[in-house]
Amino acid sequence: MKKLFLIIGAPGSGKTTDAEIIAKYNGNSIVHYSTGDLLRAEIASGSELGKTIESFTSKGNLVPLNIVIDTIISAIKSADKDVILIDGFPRSVEQMEALDKILKGEKDIELVSVIEVEVSEDVAKDRVLGRARGADDNEEVFYNRMKVYTEPLKDIQDFYTQKGILKKINGERTIEEIVGDMESFIKSKI
Repeated sequence: MKKLFLIIGAPGSGKTTDAEIIAKYNGNSIVHYSTGDLLRAEIASGSELGKTIESFTSKGNLVPLNIVIDTIISAIKSADKDVILIDGFPRSVEQMEALDKILKGEKDIELVSVIEVEVSEDVAKDRVLGRARGADDNEEVFYNRMKVYTEPLKDIQDFYTQKGILKKINGERTIEEIVGDMESFIKSKI
């Protein structure tokens, strides 16, 4: 049985870095996938699918549901570890509902928890504009990405709270504190 943890948070919340560190510390049992990295890898491949993905991400918009869901389910099924961290998903009510529907039919994947890394918009903005990873790290795209993140957030929080699997972590502390909290929580659930 694969145990799935979804890690959500605003752009710049540190969710990818946190998950990478936890997977690195626990390389024998935990694997991490960033939804953004999976999609960026497809873009970098130069494929037709990659060009389609880029037409959405370059504007800070969500990639179509079927592409994201297929990418994630494929990553989970091919994972060589039983504990899987996926960050940056779900980012919409539609993504959340589609994943929930698919997982209901999967006997070998259990969604254990959704971990939300909470940061203020100011902290998120400072981090994103400070890292400037690519063309999408500018103020206009940042505000669009924040809007895309925050609009469905309450519905996503409510859905996973009703299932009893939402865990919130303060993302405005040192990376060691955040990773320590998240890692302890994950280990307590496996």
